[in-house]
Amino acid sequence: MPPDIQTATTPIEQLERSLLHKLEQGELELPLLPQVANQVMALTSDPAADAAKLSSLIHQDQALAAHVLRIANSPAYMPRSPVVSLQHAVAMLGINLLSEIAFTASLKAGAFQVPGHEDEVKQLWRHSLASGAFAKEVARARRVNVESAFLCGLLHAIGKPVVLRTAAAIAQKQNIPADKPMLRMLMNGYHSRVGCLIADKWSLPKQVAEAIQYYSDYDHAVSFRQECLLTYVADRLATHLLTPDEMPEDSLRDHPVFAELNLYPNDIDQLVACRDKVLAVVNAMNL
Repeated sequence: MPPDIQTATTPIEQLERSLLHKLEQGELELPLLPQVANQVMALTSDPAADAAKLSSLIHQDQALAAHVLRIANSPAYMPRSPVVSLQHAVAMLGINLLSEIAFTASLKAGAFQVPGHEDEVKQLWRHSLASGAFAKEVARARRVNVESAFLCGLLHAIGKPVVLRTAAAIAQKQNIPADKPMLRMLMNGYHSRVGCLIADKWSLPKQVAEAIQYYSDYDHAVSFRQECLLTYVADRLATHLLTPDEMPEDSLRDHPVFAELNLYPNDIDQLVACRDKVLAVVNAMNL
């Protein structure tokens, strides 16, 4: 154990130094982007992609295909008649929305897994889903790319489950008493840094990588400031929806980020009014 870790005086200090040591030494175990999620992302950026290719790709994983059909039949998407096949799902929902569902369902199986911390991971996953759904609504209000906004919202905190898993493993190995507030503090403090490593490993689009790094520090964004602003708004809306005690509506509205995006009080009213719609998406995707 390095000397600076040995001299740590409190459990949180010892745990943080051990985590930082792993980060600086490149010893952090990063999740792989699930193969199907990777292929779906490549497919959606291919102008020649069509519904048949997407259906064929999803069919390769029968569990994923079943999840996609279940989600397509959920109240969130309100099909006019039962969706009975992937081809039917494409016809009903469109290739962009079906790609989004397939990517999200595949991602959950790979990146959001921390044995022993299922409740915390469930909360992180629901927040990511809500942020992705709200990001789409903000993008529509701003008339910018909805698919890109969804990825920014969905993945903005992708580093959190990795920090949680790493910190929990360190605490167990070094017999450090680590409670939930301590783990949450480390997740909040280090998830952007870890998320940047994941973005690089997964070759995520540049705007998504920048949103991960700067969404909560958008004044330092380099090339994609609007995406960072949009993601920050989506994150706050998701917090208001899922944990309103942490983000009361007055606190939500009273933030300069809305003015930065040229969103006025009536625009905020419309975003807040999307709560039920977003919650339906969260519940549908909550595999």
